[in-house]
Amino acid sequence: MPARPHHTQPPAPPADELQRRVTELLDHLPAGVIAHGPDGRILSANRLACSLLGADEAQLRALAADGEAWRLLRDDGSAMLPVEYPVNRVLASGAALDSLVVGLPAHGGGEPRWMIANAYPEFDGAGTLRRVIVCFTDCSALKCAERALHKSDGRLRLAMQGSTDASWDWDLATDEVYYSERWWEMLGHDPATVNADKDSWRRMMHPEDAPGIAGFIGSLVEGPRESYSVEFRLRHRDGHDVPVLSRGVVVRDAAGRALRIAGTNTDLTERKLADQRIHELAYFDPLTGLPNRRHLAEQLAESLARCAHGGGHGALLFIDLDNFKLLNDTLGHAVGDQLLHQVAQRLRETLRGLPHPQAHLARLGGDEFVVVLESLGPHPDGAVASARGAADALLATLARPFQLGPHSARSTPSIGITLFDQDSAGIEALLMQADLAMYRAKADGRNAARFFEPGMQSQAERRATLEAALRAGLERREFVLFCQPQFDGAGRLLGAEALVRWQRPDGTLGMPGDFIGLAEDTGLIVPLGLQVLEQACAILVRWACIPALAGVKLAVNVSVQQLREPRFLESVAACLAASGADPALLQLEITESVFADDLAVTGERMHALRSLGLEFALDDFGTGYSSLAYLKRLPLSTLKIDRAFIHDMDSDVHGGAIVEAIIALAKKLKLKVVAEGVETAAQRDLLNVCGCDALQGYLLGRPAALDEFERRFAGRTQVDR
Repeated sequence: MPARPHHTQPPAPPADELQRRVTELLDHLPAGVIAHGPDGRILSANRLACSLLGADEAQLRALAADGEAWRLLRDDGSAMLPVEYPVNRVLASGAALDSLVVGLPAHGGGEPRWMIANAYPEFDGAGTLRRVIVCFTDCSALKCAERALHKSDGRLRLAMQGSTDASWDWDLATDEVYYSERWWEMLGHDPATVNADKDSWRRMMHPEDAPGIAGFIGSLVEGPRESYSVEFRLRHRDGHDVPVLSRGVVVRDAAGRALRIAGTNTDLTERKLADQRIHELAYFDPLTGLPNRRHLAEQLAESLARCAHGGGHGALLFIDLDNFKLLNDTLGHAVGDQLLHQVAQRLRETLRGLPHPQAHLARLGGDEFVVVLESLGPHPDGAVASARGAADALLATLARPFQLGPHSARSTPSIGITLFDQDSAGIEALLMQADLAMYRAKADGRNAARFFEPGMQSQAERRATLEAALRAGLERREFVLFCQPQFDGAGRLLGAEALVRWQRPDGTLGMPGDFIGLAEDTGLIVPLGLQVLEQACAILVRWACIPALAGVKLAVNVSVQQLREPRFLESVAACLAASGADPALLQLEITESVFADDLAVTGERMHALRSLGLEFALDDFGTGYSSLAYLKRLPLSTLKIDRAFIHDMDSDVHGGAIVEAIIALAKKLKLKVVAEGVETAAQRDLLNVCGCDALQGYLLGRPAALDEFERRFAGRTQVDR
């Protein structure tokens, strides 16, 4: 039998060949490999190690593992101590080192290169450490990614800390819900003490919102949407509800199946409050809290729609406070605001007590209020009676005095009423009708209620036409002064009263009764009074050049509104200065209605005017306020007895006694007396007997245009007897 072949092992390669193969293998490794001796010096380095360290093997062999040869960095970028170098740690401990991140500063500056280093010791048969092998791979890209992720995470964390939004996450697969700290803080809870579960948010949902949100989530999960936005309310720890806006995304797999829902909750409390405030500013009066004109228009539109649908009648009551501007100007706007607030309260209380469940109250502005009454029945007579009853109740409640701080004041209303039904005109027409009826109530003496009548419309149109003409007349300075003389008992000319007339473009001459009332209602009395004052000063300058008229005083009527005007003192002073008129010859006539104002304020203004050198006369004495306190406190120089008392002297024994008493009172107070309306010789003679200082009336001289007055009296100063 042939002998079996004898298999033998190939001979081992020589040592230098083995070393060559190991070196070749190390040079192809995707990692740097360095062998250190027991003293830390480099014994060998593969090709990649030389490339990463920027030196050839010969240069590396000359380097020791100390701080002079290397400048390694820790993971956080700070300088690493030599004892922390991987090789030194292994030499010191004899233990291997895994995955240490080490930074190599770049030559010439720039970003460092980062390595993941592993080091392990090699021992000989006697257990003596012979070498330390350090392997490292470049992880600079990973380090950059880590730093970018860290920055992004930091920015996100800062953004979430600075945001009022609360994040949350719901894993639909595991049914786990994550609530952020802000989520709990928004609801008043301490996140560290909350024992939350996946159903916590459901238990905190407002009961009224829960069904709708459950349906919304069901459709969100089943549908194709990838984002959502929904509002609901969650219960706060202290019991109130927090309105939240939840916005987020739905994460789906490739098949479109919902995997998780994540998003943020935003607390809408401030926005809801702001929305409510905007609504209140748009629809409610900030002073009284009542609906404003805009809100009223919407309510009235709804009332008219209900009338059109169901028939029946309603009523609109337009309420305007009498003399409110007087109170506002004399006591100040703060007191006026107090009055409006109290008026609103009384109106609310009164309407609540009326048998009209559908009664709407609003403030139009200023001192104007509106009441809308619905469901007053199918018959006009019944609606009129119901509206009249409501108006009477409102008149009664506002008739009581108001306590405004230290002041007690009365402010009666004038009320205009118009009815409406399914055939009524629009909102603006109803407001205009009620406004016209209100002005009728004022014209009839105020503190009254009047129903709208068709004739009021034409009257209002005439009034509007007259007002436009009055404004144009003021611009064209169509108002001129007539003068009515005043004489002493001997018939000598002492003074004159300036009486305004309207010289219309058509040649007609308008009397004060035709336009003064309208001027006062519209506030045009102030510019009109200024024109009168300017003309009066010019007349005094003109008379100063006429010897017979040089000492004659001229009296000018001043309205309540003029005296209230804050700049009236400046206007009078400016007229005197501009004209050069002697203020001692200018007399301002006021009526007792002035003393309805605050007496202290009125007195202060009158004293300031008196300091300019002019005088004050009290016109129509005895027909107004009965208090005589102002005769002592105010700078008056003259009393004018009203013509009604002079007229009664001929037929009423008491009339003569009243005139005699007024003159005696004036003498005691060192006041001069002028009797106006003297029309008979008997009146003149009796007044002279009583010691009246001056007489004025048709018996002695009618009002005359300036030229005529001067022609009549320039050459003589005594009236024919």
